[in-house]
Amino acid sequence: MRKHLLHVTAAIALSLGLQLGCNRSSTGGGSTGGAAPEAKPLKLAFVTNNTSEFWKIAAAGIHKYEREGKVQVDLKLPANGTAENQNQILQDLASQGYGAIAVSTIAPNDQVAVLDKIAEKTNLITFDSDAPKSKRLLYIGTNNYAAGKALGARIVTLLPKGGKIAVFVGSFAADNATQRLKGIQDAIAGHNIEVADKREDNTDRAKARANVEDIVNAHHDLAMVVGLWNYNGPAIAAALEGLGKKGKVLAAVFDEDDGTLAGIESGAIQATVVQKPFMFGYLASKWMHDLATKGEAAKAALPPDRNIDTGVDVIDNSNVADFKAKLAELKKS
Repeated sequence: MRKHLLHVTAAIALSLGLQLGCNRSSTGGGSTGGAAPEAKPLKLAFVTNNTSEFWKIAAAGIHKYEREGKVQVDLKLPANGTAENQNQILQDLASQGYGAIAVSTIAPNDQVAVLDKIAEKTNLITFDSDAPKSKRLLYIGTNNYAAGKALGARIVTLLPKGGKIAVFVGSFAADNATQRLKGIQDAIAGHNIEVADKREDNTDRAKARANVEDIVNAHHDLAMVVGLWNYNGPAIAAALEGLGKKGKVLAAVFDEDDGTLAGIESGAIQATVVQKPFMFGYLASKWMHDLATKGEAAKAALPPDRNIDTGVDVIDNSNVADFKAKLAELKKS
């Protein structure tokens, strides 16, 4: 009987010892035999420079890659379109362990210090509006100087005798605005076309329209108004129609906002240079995913000049119907 009790006591002690050992492993104690910690979910973010309708097309590209890559990309749109607002979003994302961030910079020269700190914490790329002086790994988007030259060439065609033009944008400090304007100016040089006035609206839609109204009223010999950002097209069309100047003051703009395409159909806008925002979203998502998961191998595969040019097209009343049909298909992607 005594021998039997000794066996029972030993079994209980062994059982307790095993349980205590298991308990230490589950709480991260000294044992190396516990289960491996769960992998953290991959987090990627696409940060725009405003809340324009333009980004809905980019979002379609993001969603297409999300399905292909089986990954989630968080879309962030700065509510007030200021560099300060965008900086805060970027800093918050970097502190939350995002594996990669893509951003369309609002004021690239002023944001270099912030962007470089983000780049130290995660894989940073840019799209649409570059920050070439920063430590970003890649730029995806339009060659904005070439896009400006394309619109400038159309302006020369529309104003064969020359004339005065006015230019409107959210901020001339943004890299895309600077490069587009430079391309326009180089294309119109020597054609008797003068940039008579320039106005910023800081992404305020009401101000965007009011700026056009003010300038058209102030310059009675104005031949054309030019909008550099997506929402400037609809603001220009609305202002010219409201002033009874449709077709009298011509308009050349950028991007494919619904209001811009409607303006081309109505004759309020003569031409728009469109980018390929769907590819911004798709390619940015793919490269973020690769950089976050493949590390140095993905960096070695980057283009030598760290740029991917997605190209542009010129849309006018001759091809706007076909373009709208193609755009509708992209949005279904």
